[in-house]
Amino acid sequence: MNQYLLLRRLRGPLILVTIGVMALLNQYDVLSFGRSWPLILIVIGILMLAERISLTQMPPPPPGGYYPQGYVPSPPVQPVAGQAESNYAAQSQEEGKH
Repeated sequence: MNQYLLLRRLRGPLILVTIGVMALLNQYDVLSFGRSWPLILIVIGILMLAERISLTQMPPPPPGGYYPQGYVPSPPVQPVAGQAESNYAAQSQEEGKH
């Protein structure tokens, strides 16, 4: 798995664990929640820094753009001349029958 994706997936759980530890410390009167809230900002900052570091260590995408493994882009669909008008006419005829 990509290290960047791993860090992105761990962001939410780590923030929840941090809030839980802060609540536990507040419950046991070790550190009040009002004084420990900067811990959340510190955890978020460390995670963002780790994500940036992992992005710089990744190889650059190919010149044509990046496609995930197994993805094959489909070519753009070009409408056939006159097809749009015939579809509109058929649709308007169906609506007139109702």
